[in-house]
Amino acid sequence: KESSAASDVYKRQAQIRADKLKAVGTITISAIAGDEGKLFGSVGARELEEAIAAAGSDVTKNEISLPEGPLRHVGEFNIDVQLHTDITETIMVVIEAE
Repeated sequence: KESSAASDVYKRQAQIRADKLKAVGTITISAIAGDEGKLFGSVGARELEEAIAAAGSDVTKNEISLPEGPLRHVGEFNIDVQLHTDITETIMVVIEAE
């Protein structure tokens, strides 16, 4: 019974974090890019974690899903953040050229 109660607490905390993440809405990151929108370098989970933290929410880089690897172009991207096995929140990440 204890593990179920602990699981419920963890899930409630994850839902609160999901609500905070939803409130953030869109994350904008400026990066150095070439003429065709290709980034010099990339934006990975660590950069996304820092940008989300700066916007007032808390996630870890392990919760950020980048199935195709780091972002390497300017544009808009829907990024899934899995806060719990049952709770995934999607955020919009906009990468613009500096």
